[in-house]
Amino acid sequence: MKFLKSWLLLIGLSLSISSFAQFPADVGDDKYQPRLGQEGKDVIWMPTSNELIAQMLKTAKVSPNDLVYDLGAGDGRIAIAAAKDFGARTVGIEFNPDMAAFAQRNANRAGVGDRVRIINGDIFKEDFSKATVVTMYLLPDLNLRLRPIILAMKPGTRVVSHAFTMGDWEADKEIDAGQRGYYWVVPANVAGEWQLDGVDVNGKGTLSLSQRYQRVGGNLTISGKSQPILNPTLEGDKLSFGYLDRKNNLHSVKVTVNGSQLKGEDKGGTTFTEVTGKRR
Repeated sequence: MKFLKSWLLLIGLSLSISSFAQFPADVGDDKYQPRLGQEGKDVIWMPTSNELIAQMLKTAKVSPNDLVYDLGAGDGRIAIAAAKDFGARTVGIEFNPDMAAFAQRNANRAGVGDRVRIINGDIFKEDFSKATVVTMYLLPDLNLRLRPIILAMKPGTRVVSHAFTMGDWEADKEIDAGQRGYYWVVPANVAGEWQLDGVDVNGKGTLSLSQRYQRVGGNLTISGKSQPILNPTLEGDKLSFGYLDRKNNLHSVKVTVNGSQLKGEDKGGTTFTEVTGKRR
């Protein structure tokens, strides 16, 4: 871990000076003075630039309806921006008690202490399952340790990371604001065989899906005839795909997945039919 901390410090210091020009060597108040590069439990402190913070929160479409959890809150700048600039309720989790208290004072000074709460805790022990948006700037191995926890969260939860990916969980978007960021939407579990009502003229079909994170594929069987589904997409709990009916007309299916049930519509030409389904 010592090597990884040094590696992150090297990466941070190799960034352009202008990226960190807004951060003096010492930033703090009369009670605590954090320093760039200071060591924490598993990481060192290298703040995310204001430009990247803004782009990360915009990409995640943060709004006053959101509960944002910032994992490794540092001085609180991401949690504060989410509350001050986007109206969200935010919670930051910070392992260093002095830094956590400093971040809360920063939130109070910024006038958003009523919407920002900084917890002194461990990101692997605190419960952030109610978050609608998760933000973080952690090392790659920490992202991978968090990945199964995040994938178990409610489908549609938005995740943004400064600098580092989630391994083979491909990002939905990449963010470039001088510094690099990544964005994901937690996908629903749709893999398996679904019995559908409301597709094609006979109203019934069997949908077989395979899945790797948000990437899906599969086949639709209607009246004993199977075909690959067309342009399947999965964003959170929203699944869409196309298929050809027996007259070779293109249909578009859009459904919302809720556990082992789904519901939505089948559009064929100008006709809309309600679609429901259950996983076998």
